Amino acid sequence: MGFVNWVRNIFGNRKEVTLKECFYNLGIDYFYKKLAVETCIDLIANSLTKCEIQTFENGKKKRGENYYLLNVQPNANQNAFEFMHRLVRKLLLESECLVVMQGDQLFIVDGYNVTDFVLKENYYTDVVVGDLLFDKTFHESEVLHFKLRDENMMAVIDGMYESLGKLLVSSMDFYKRKNNKRILIKGDFLRAQDEETQKEIDTMFEEQLKNWFDPNKAGSAFQLIKGYEFEDMSDAQTAGSNHTSRDIAELINDIFHYVAMAFHVPRGILKGDVADIENQIDSFLMFGINPIAELIQDEFNRKMYSKKEYLERTYLKVDTSRIKVTDLTKFANAADKLFAIGGFSINDILEDLGGEPIDEEWANHRYVTKNYERADSPRGGEE
Repeated sequence: MGFVNWVRNIFGNRKEVTLKECFYNLGIDYFYKKLAVETCIDLIANSLTKCEIQTFENGKKKRGENYYLLNVQPNANQNAFEFMHRLVRKLLLESECLVVMQGDQLFIVDGYNVTDFVLKENYYTDVVVGDLLFDKTFHESEVLHFKLRDENMMAVIDGMYESLGKLLVSSMDFYKRKNNKRILIKGDFLRAQDEETQKEIDTMFEEQLKNWFDPNKAGSAFQLIKGYEFEDMSDAQTAGSNHTSRDIAELINDIFHYVAMAFHVPRGILKGDVADIENQIDSFLMFGINPIAELIQDEFNRKMYSKKEYLERTYLKVDTSRIKVTDLTKFANAADKLFAIGGFSINDILEDLGGEPIDEEWANHRYVTKNYERADSPRGGEE
């Protein structure tokens, strides 16, 4: 399995990689796309690791085996942070991820074959986790199959970047050519017109002018032979062009823009801008985080709980409310209002602030101030 792992580390776990893509990815321009993609994955994965997967039994929060499994240790070799990072990474790069449960442990699958059916369960064969090949067939009810979208977005990004990357490389080459020094030497060069003689003359001038063009030299001198003239031709081929390094930076920005669009990450968050950060985070949660959290939540609920249990409110929930950092000064007024109408208990407030709940029954009670009365009360709010 060593060779398989080596190939997988280079090209990911996509089922097909073209020869053209193999050579194209070797270019240095590939790493601009790689940086944008990896940053988006980290942003989404890091956000989801801050979520608490809450488990409920008959409508009441309960910390049992499933809570520990999903929030602390999914398996003996991974903690919940590492597990969620890998799950999200496979989802975003491959648009799907398969998880199998063995005993009381969850494992992310590296490779598998699936046979699809319409009227009965799909089944999965040749399931590989790391270097272990399972010698059994898994049915749909025995696995967690997360599918983010029907189209692999990375294939779209790769296709778009094939042309944009070439444009970036071309722009870099043009910038280097534009800023390269070209000297025309005029003089009486009566000599044999053969390749070897010309090569010797070129070598002589290049060696003599090497220090002249060295930017690290504080100073240099060149002995110009009588009858020779130098003419700077550096800008001759690019006359009238105002192409600068900012044009290259704009192309790189375009790459980040398109990748951010594909993963529903606001450009400002991807680039670290803090302007209008609250609206950016709200957009990020709505379009980038909540759909993935909903996918994970639904798949766990339909595979780990029966229909009867779910309808009786025994289920799990991915709580994304903790992703956004709570400003205590802004939260205080909202918490006071929610507590006054019975929306929050004291323990609810403590947990939202990241504190530990009070182990007392009164801390779970809900209170309503006397300012509130039922709309259909005959007393009209008065005794």
